[in-house]
Amino acid sequence: MNAEIITIGDEILLGHTVDTNSAFISRQLSAIGFEVTHKSVVSDKLEAMEEAFRIALRRSKVTIATGGLGPTDDDRTKRAIVKVFKRNLILDDDILDTLKNRWASRGQEMPALSQNQALLPQGATFFPNQIGSAVGICITEQERVFIALPGVPIEMRHLMTEQVRPYLAKMKIDQAMSIVTLRTTGIGEVILSEKIQPNMKLEPGLKLAYLPTFGQVDLRVVSTAQHQTEADEKAERLVRYIEKAVGKHIYGRDDDTLTGVIGQLLKDNDKTLAVAESCTAGQLGMAITDVAGASSYFVGGLLAYANDVKTAQLGVAEQILIDHGAVSEECALAMAIGCRKLFGTDYTLSITGIAGPDGGTDEKPVGTVYVGLASAHTTMARLFKFGNDRTSNRTLAVNSAMEMLRREILDICN
Repeated sequence: MNAEIITIGDEILLGHTVDTNSAFISRQLSAIGFEVTHKSVVSDKLEAMEEAFRIALRRSKVTIATGGLGPTDDDRTKRAIVKVFKRNLILDDDILDTLKNRWASRGQEMPALSQNQALLPQGATFFPNQIGSAVGICITEQERVFIALPGVPIEMRHLMTEQVRPYLAKMKIDQAMSIVTLRTTGIGEVILSEKIQPNMKLEPGLKLAYLPTFGQVDLRVVSTAQHQTEADEKAERLVRYIEKAVGKHIYGRDDDTLTGVIGQLLKDNDKTLAVAESCTAGQLGMAITDVAGASSYFVGGLLAYANDVKTAQLGVAEQILIDHGAVSEECALAMAIGCRKLFGTDYTLSITGIAGPDGGTDEKPVGTVYVGLASAHTTMARLFKFGNDRTSNRTLAVNSAMEMLRREILDICN
């Protein structure tokens, strides 16, 4: 059964806001067996929305629109819906009472403008919004399902996972689907393909997609069959083959994150971690602490941007800086060792490099980064050569540091 997603908003078309909603909705739909065949972004103009809705209703069984359900004049999604479906907007007493009670619980009287959010297309059902004021709207007509969700990401995700997904899961799907994502790092897309493709035999109904991002490549296995058990078994056979071919590069599945997996490894082994950063300026520590519960294994970090801080706080010898420079294997090693002495942790990571856009030389161009690691058993540093973009270089440096730590904990040889 095919589905279509329409994201609404001039701010997205103009590039002021990044559309994360459609990606989230796609994942939710795919997980229950829908095939997303079209995505589009349209402006807030009434005519643009009407056209997009009519096209979607002609070609897709399920259409989900997100955005434009607020109470102000620039929120026109409801008006577009009633024009397309030839219905009127009516005031829903249940929604209105909920809105009034929500305002009263804050000790405030509901503004008159908020009453607009209690308007519902005639004959539509709604999905109550527990964390916001805009309800989800659902219209079923001529074997087509049209759903409109608010554009605020936290509200859309709540409605999608708690109500829309269960609602759609009850619909009859022509075939069962199994999706497994294997998450890899430390290896490029082309090399992965070279290792996987030669002996791979795809059964009917099996697909493998390579999805590269900064320093990582997701391997998406999609299996379809008449029955769920068959789809699951086919997917797992391909997964086992891939794990045998490139297993050491796979750090997790589906929603796993590299920092989350490493955090769990540190917890399981009762180990601690600290970091010393130069060119990434705290991005490594931030990535580590983005994981809930990181305080159980992450002790702290030091931003050693200036050479004086490297020598005074981390004990990097001045002669190392004179002979080799701050961006060097020797400096990265000394930073990692000094950081371990400073924080007393089981593991430390250090990063020093030239993020750009300035500061590069012929010998050490922009994108030159050294990552150091120190533990009770190991001290090492690796050279990485990235590109010319400052943001990308920092992100790649963080990913590379975390991958070095993962391999060290698991004793994986390069």
